[in-house]
Amino acid sequence: MFVVYFFDNKNLLLTQLLKHVPTVGEDLTIKGRKGKVSSVSSIDERKIHVQVILENVNKNKLIVDNSKKKKR
Repeated sequence: MFVVYFFDNKNLLLTQLLKHVPTVGEDLTIKGRKGKVSSVSSIDERKIHVQVILENVNKNKLIVDNSKKKKR
């Protein structure tokens, strides 16, 4: 069992106790956000730091065209 710390830049995202360590290039979902493992570094026998690159979330919503609605 390994204690795996997931980081985005220097921000700690998640700490998990896992049986296997994620590999570089593996796709992950952390807190509902998709990302990829960029690097894995071992601190101790059991502590492992994993750097993750998360996808950007686009918060722009579609603009609804109300010109076709009947005007009153």
